[in-house]
Amino acid sequence: MFEKLVAIEPVSLIPSAEEELHRYAKEVVLYRDVPASDDEMVRRIGDADAVLLSYTSRMGKEVIAQCPNIRYIGMCCSLYSEESANVDIAYARTRGIQVLGIRDYGDRGVVEYVLHELTGLLHGFGMPMLRDEPVEITGLKVGIVGLGVSGRMIADALQFMGAEISYFARSAKPDAEAAGMTFKPLPQLLADSEVVFTCLNKNVLLLGENEFAQLGAGKVLFNTSIGPGFDSAALEKWLDLPGTRFFCDTRAAAGPVAEDFFARENVRCANVSAGRTKQAFVLLSKKVLDNLRTALGE
Repeated sequence: MFEKLVAIEPVSLIPSAEEELHRYAKEVVLYRDVPASDDEMVRRIGDADAVLLSYTSRMGKEVIAQCPNIRYIGMCCSLYSEESANVDIAYARTRGIQVLGIRDYGDRGVVEYVLHELTGLLHGFGMPMLRDEPVEITGLKVGIVGLGVSGRMIADALQFMGAEISYFARSAKPDAEAAGMTFKPLPQLLADSEVVFTCLNKNVLLLGENEFAQLGAGKVLFNTSIGPGFDSAALEKWLDLPGTRFFCDTRAAAGPVAEDFFARENVRCANVSAGRTKQAFVLLSKKVLDNLRTALGE
């Protein structure tokens, strides 16, 4: 059992999970707002030996070094790689601090977002129609850039609806090939696809000016990554081409764009995270508690 566990900011646990935290620490402190500075973060942590945080704060070396009692840091958000994490995991390791994160808890909501927006675009439900007449997903040439968990779920859903799926990943995926999906080099995928989805890890930027030129006019780009999967300036330039459309659920997914970017007629942003659903918070809570038990050796 930990002596003191502090959640330095809102971490999206369901009420029963917040109660269960008391099984793993003698004292539990939950802050309901985001710390405004590193100094405030250090003050909140104090003498705690376990810390929870979400994606809204960064715990760097400067913070960790001032909190000598920390034994465990639990990331209540996606941990895809050490390099992209909002915790300095490498430094934490030198202090003997265990850092555990979670992933794959909000993907179903993202798939539903994709289906909602794509069918709206193809049929003209609540937005200008992509073609001159309504079309189905059946026969649509879809390219998936990044075939991780969420990318594969989007591919499976659209293939079930009749789309022709091609994908680009670091290597060919035998299970995807067996399911009838086709691996293509990125330039070919961009040229061949009518609708492209970027489903990439945080801070992975694969599309620049050359890639957007290969994508060309009359195409649709969805970004379902946590951050932009592209150079944002190149995206804005591409959107000047006729017939181009861009979709994202949150503004952060567009990256550093011009002030009037979201006022463009060919940009559609829901401005809400599609993965943050009731079911996602239940799954997030389970994974956070599982990590606490792992850290305690249970």
